[in-house]
Amino acid sequence: MFKHFIMLEWKSFLRSASFGSNLALKIVMGLAALYFIACFAILGTAVFFILKDEGYEPLETVNKFMIYYLVVDLLIRYFLQKMPVMNIRPLLTLPIKKSTIVHFSLGKTALSFFNWTHAFFFLPFTVVLLMKGYGYQAILWHIAMFSLFYFNNFINVLVNNKNVVFYAVLTIFVGLGLTQYYTIFDITIYTQPFFQGLYTTNYLFLIPVILMIAAYYFSFQYFKNNLNLDEGLAKKSEEAKTENYTWLDQFGSLGTFLKNDIRLLKRNKRSRTTVIMSVVFIFYGLLFFTSSIEAYDNPAMKVFAGIFVSGGFLFTFGQFIPSWDSAYYQLMMSQNIQYREYISSKWWLMVIGTVISTLLASFYLYFGLHTYLIIVVAAIFNIGVNSHLVMLGGAFVKTPIDLTTSKQAFGDKQAFNVKTMLIAIPKMLLPMALYALGYFLFSPNVGLLFVAAAGVLGFAFRNYVFTKIEKIYKSEKYATIAAYKQKS
Repeated sequence: MFKHFIMLEWKSFLRSASFGSNLALKIVMGLAALYFIACFAILGTAVFFILKDEGYEPLETVNKFMIYYLVVDLLIRYFLQKMPVMNIRPLLTLPIKKSTIVHFSLGKTALSFFNWTHAFFFLPFTVVLLMKGYGYQAILWHIAMFSLFYFNNFINVLVNNKNVVFYAVLTIFVGLGLTQYYTIFDITIYTQPFFQGLYTTNYLFLIPVILMIAAYYFSFQYFKNNLNLDEGLAKKSEEAKTENYTWLDQFGSLGTFLKNDIRLLKRNKRSRTTVIMSVVFIFYGLLFFTSSIEAYDNPAMKVFAGIFVSGGFLFTFGQFIPSWDSAYYQLMMSQNIQYREYISSKWWLMVIGTVISTLLASFYLYFGLHTYLIIVVAAIFNIGVNSHLVMLGGAFVKTPIDLTTSKQAFGDKQAFNVKTMLIAIPKMLLPMALYALGYFLFSPNVGLLFVAAAGVLGFAFRNYVFTKIEKIYKSEKYATIAAYKQKS
């Protein structure tokens, strides 16, 4: 039966209307995966010798900070790891055991990149431990580590829609990290003995193994009990609330589209999380402007940070235009609407989000006026150039977004998609190149002027660009409708 499921998944991928874009994105994601694999492998091999040279006991040092490693792993999974996606409803009418469907779906998560990528760090590190005479206990420690990562995997499956649990855990460990940084309270004093005990004893490694098995069992029972049409897979109904936003009526049909977008951002988990992520991106610049990481302390990388700080909402929301409206896109296209007004409303929403992000980032004035000017000119570039590019890309990314299934046991529950960021990578190169060109040939201010000029030029020709984008959206309309009709 698993063989049939695998064939269904393969056919679904090959026959998808968005096969071309999906294949290209998977190739890019594969290259990114190879990069991280190489980094993990090099680090796993070298970390023992680096810590030894610095006077630390390698295994004890790794065990000291393992609690934070596991928590960060869980946080990354929550935002980026895809939940098992299958066409569940048609399978329920066939003579297939529910347990088989659930086992296969959970098995897909076990093969996730977020699980086996850790092997490229821990396998080399464990081999080095064995070579340095740490004995067979290093293998027991290795088994325990991977059991904990799979425990994270199944816990993430269970709490993927439990925002209260997620943010509670996030708040607790951010607080613990801050208290340790300011030497108020060090949680590693209490957690290190446990992780070290996974090596020093011959039995403690069984605890993570038992936790992993228990997490799988509870995940299996939860999904099996909810795998029915009238409960777990049924669409949840909520009390309707009227929001008129009459002040937008003065903008005509443009205002009507803006109303719909504002309601979408407020009412759906997936769209609300794009707003949360755009706020998180504002603080991303701290890695670059504080000079805490030497590799980021160069002019081009600071513009890279400025693009993200000001354009977090633009990228996370804009890349999925018109996919946000995929549930009713066919109905919209049957109405007598002006496509120019439709894309203009999306553009204005991204512009408003960019302006708000730039104003919220004003605390970067603490690092100097020039630092904040980098963010301002990056915002100008985002408005004038990148806003057009993300809308253009949206015409070819035919990925339907089902806003009604964010709380279901199975389905696309992720509120933030890594594809969004992968498509955004080329949009970083031009402003970085422009700023570096002006910076090294003339002065930092000239570099800022080059980036701002590109943004102003893009804004000046926006009507011409809108006309071209409108034609592309119209030419892709029927292919987009066909893609949105697909269930997977």
